[in-house]
Amino acid sequence: MFEQLDLIMPIREALKTEGYTQPTDIQQQAIPPLLEGRDLIGCAQTGTGKTAAFAIPILQKLALERKEQRTPRLIKALILTPTRELAVQIGDSFSTYGKNLGLKNTVIYGGVGQKPQTDVLKAGIDILVATPGRLLDLVNQRFINLHHVQFFVLDEADRMLDMGMVNDVKKIIYHLPQRRQNMLFSATMPMEITNLVNSILTDPIKVAVTPISSTVDMIDQAVYYVDKKDKKMLLTHLLKDRSIISALVFSRTKHGADKIVKDLAKAGVQAQAIHGNKSQGARQQALNNFKERKTRILVATDIAARGIDIMELSHVINYDLTNIPETYVHRIGRTGRAGLGGTALSFCDAEEIPYLKDIEKLIEKKIPVVEDHPYPMTMTEPVVAAAAPKKASGGARRPRRRY
Repeated sequence: MFEQLDLIMPIREALKTEGYTQPTDIQQQAIPPLLEGRDLIGCAQTGTGKTAAFAIPILQKLALERKEQRTPRLIKALILTPTRELAVQIGDSFSTYGKNLGLKNTVIYGGVGQKPQTDVLKAGIDILVATPGRLLDLVNQRFINLHHVQFFVLDEADRMLDMGMVNDVKKIIYHLPQRRQNMLFSATMPMEITNLVNSILTDPIKVAVTPISSTVDMIDQAVYYVDKKDKKMLLTHLLKDRSIISALVFSRTKHGADKIVKDLAKAGVQAQAIHGNKSQGARQQALNNFKERKTRILVATDIAARGIDIMELSHVINYDLTNIPETYVHRIGRTGRAGLGGTALSFCDAEEIPYLKDIEKLIEKKIPVVEDHPYPMTMTEPVVAAAAPKKASGGARRPRRRY
């Protein structure tokens, strides 16, 4: 229970209003040491509640400090995150958990005019959530002073590495005071992230939940072998099943995401795309439509999807299999959140069979194959043998479900 985490009453009341009673594993493990002022490394996948794990301690410590000394508002907490959507989501979380505290937070990101953002900054804020590029730009223009930051959070560190943001992050760290509390969260810990951890954290507590190699048990996984040219027909066939209440469809590329939306529209299935080439307004509108169930199908690239937080997403569909096994785990983790069930369906063409093998090796299980569908792959015998799952002793049962 949150009552056992030594939280102040205004935060407990805000959590209660939102219906939060039981902390997640990462919240249970991270909040106490963060309240004590320890640095922390959190290795956690999407949907584990990590935003609250760092937001709640920061809010509590800032609220108690502000109660003791009424100083002008200076940026005391900085949260760096890779995408605009994720930044907005984190900002909303700070507003929700801190609504009874009188603290001010704002979110800044690129792709939009800077004046509305600089106007808010001039008025004074306590907590800043930012993407690295726009933040560094405003620091260089002297709209932002980071010399008073006491709490520094680096969220989705592995994705920042993938997006080439690490140099900007290092430049931002240069502007921070030496004495501060640091928190780093990452779903995976490649060597580059480990090196970054060693350079900015001091004697950190390490918290790891839901190992990357294990997928959520309640997610029902299946794979369809299909020729690349037939993927659009298979997707249309599946989405005509109205039992798929909401589906997040993953494309490998931005152009591919737009093409999927166009192909679905030709078949009479409405969908929207979200990726880096879309304007901020268009991305936010598509995301809001999906959250509010105005749009049933959202097509996304991996980077854009990092900002998507839908509690009751029924299906994830991997239109293109990823060549990074860990990314598969992140993708399907979009469904099956908060103890709810979900379904993850993957399309696999001949070129993607090695990707599927790598995924199965990581998650340490064979993904059931759906053989009864109208667009089976036309493969040569050696390829079929390589792709087919091995039968367990006594004969493995094939899934009977039809999608």
